[in-house]
Amino acid sequence: MSILKFENVSKSYGEGLHKADVLKNINLDVKEGEFLVLLGFSGTGKTTLINLMAGLEKPSSGKVTFKDAEIAGPGPERGVIFQNYSLMPWLTVAGNVQLALDSVFPKMPKDEKAQKVAHFVKMVGLGHAMTRRPAELSGGMRQRVNVARALAMNPEVLLLDEPLSALDALTRANLADEIEHIWDADKKTCVLITNDVDEAIILADRIIALNPDGTLGDEFSVDIARPRERSEMNNHDGFKKLRADVTKYLMDKGIASKVAETRHLPDVTPIHGLPAAVAKAQESARDDGFLTFSGLHKIYPTPKGPLTVVEDFNLKVNKGEFISLIGHSGCGKSTVLTMAAGLNPISKGAIRLDGWDVQGADPERAVVFQSPNLFPWLSAKENVAIGVDKVYPKASQAERQDVIEYYLERVGLADSMDKSASSMSNGMKQRVGIARAFALSPKLLLLDEPFGMLDSLTRWELQEVLMEVWSRTKVTAICVTHDVDEAILLADRVVMMTNGPQATIGKITDVKLPRPRTRKALLQHPDYYNYRQEVLDFLEEYEHGAKPKPKPQSIAAE
Repeated sequence: MSILKFENVSKSYGEGLHKADVLKNINLDVKEGEFLVLLGFSGTGKTTLINLMAGLEKPSSGKVTFKDAEIAGPGPERGVIFQNYSLMPWLTVAGNVQLALDSVFPKMPKDEKAQKVAHFVKMVGLGHAMTRRPAELSGGMRQRVNVARALAMNPEVLLLDEPLSALDALTRANLADEIEHIWDADKKTCVLITNDVDEAIILADRIIALNPDGTLGDEFSVDIARPRERSEMNNHDGFKKLRADVTKYLMDKGIASKVAETRHLPDVTPIHGLPAAVAKAQESARDDGFLTFSGLHKIYPTPKGPLTVVEDFNLKVNKGEFISLIGHSGCGKSTVLTMAAGLNPISKGAIRLDGWDVQGADPERAVVFQSPNLFPWLSAKENVAIGVDKVYPKASQAERQDVIEYYLERVGLADSMDKSASSMSNGMKQRVGIARAFALSPKLLLLDEPFGMLDSLTRWELQEVLMEVWSRTKVTAICVTHDVDEAILLADRVVMMTNGPQATIGKITDVKLPRPRTRKALLQHPDYYNYRQEVLDFLEEYEHGAKPKPKPQSIAAE
């Protein structure tokens, strides 16, 4: 039986020349008791769709019904959980949950309200935090309060608008599991908006893609038995096939094709040597020990004495090699990277690049951070020019312009070079950051969770951009990430770090998958999920702050 229904629904904003069509001719039946997931890129109208279900917005044409009655506004039978927490900062956890009960059940006896509040707070694992205020809670705990508050209203339908996207991977997985348990226990109807394919498959009975043009796309039925254990999914043929099918559909629909070849990189040499089309993509020369980390330590003084964050980190990286550095939060990945960049002094040991000790920052080591740190009042072109002008002092102005425009075109910004950074989306800003780093023609490219602030589908797009540009330069690169798929997709070797403090290398996996790589191709490669399992097994061993004894690894690059 249908509980929510869309009949030829369209939604537009603005009028005349300023009219923007967000949703077009949506026809959708949500069945009672099902877990439906709507999956799509940012800007495809997912949140507008949820707002129409919640009665927070009205369609421009067509109608949305709940149990055959047209939705005229919000109602307690439709509980909404948003991406942001919207908690009252002066109220405790219990107070925030009771606020929902007070509005929906004003005549409910005080004792019954208190029992209900306690019940739902405990259900989301916050029984120990009833008297804490939002400022005393982590992001994951605040979102749990949000879930408890929605459940306390006893809705018939739970509407979840990317409720997990602001959380770290482990918290996100744990809360997703709890939402599934709640759905399974009460058999409520759930509609979840997400851009995470794995999350969609783990939770859904049915997945519907939203196309970039605001229409509904293909529908995928999830015929995998519940409960769906994440660790088992990596070896489940049905999961792997569905993951590949959904990924292929989204990438074919949503990711723009590579930019056309319109310009050649000029043959100009930066102050630290190279180009001639970046020395013909570094030839096949893979100099042993081009970059070496020897007995690297990072020690910080604290009131309780010295704290060793990174201990005895040893690694040899060949010229032109791409290394992914992965581990749980707080394991010292970014500390190693900032020491390699010369932005963080080395406490003990050494880092040598091309035969020289790393001391202080230098444009021969380009860094792309999670936030690209652009000058907001400058255009994309001007932001890239700042580095290029310093690195190519002998080049003519025309040659420098060619370098700048070549890399901006390569990252898909051919039509946005003159846009100011302040008017760009986060994804566009990160493209500028990538172009700026490559334009320096560095000896070493350092990437610190470069896509960590972006939604997962935008990350896919920029990973493809990064791989395409890297394949033209073969610059030696290290990328810090917490994303297993990203680590394998990009790397020649995945270097796994143990938990901190005293973090070090726990395991190294050689990724012998063919290049050039695309996500679609790798998901169908017979060895891909074996590599993925190796990394997942290591991370699971170190989950929740565990510190198993690291297994000794060879430090030499093969």
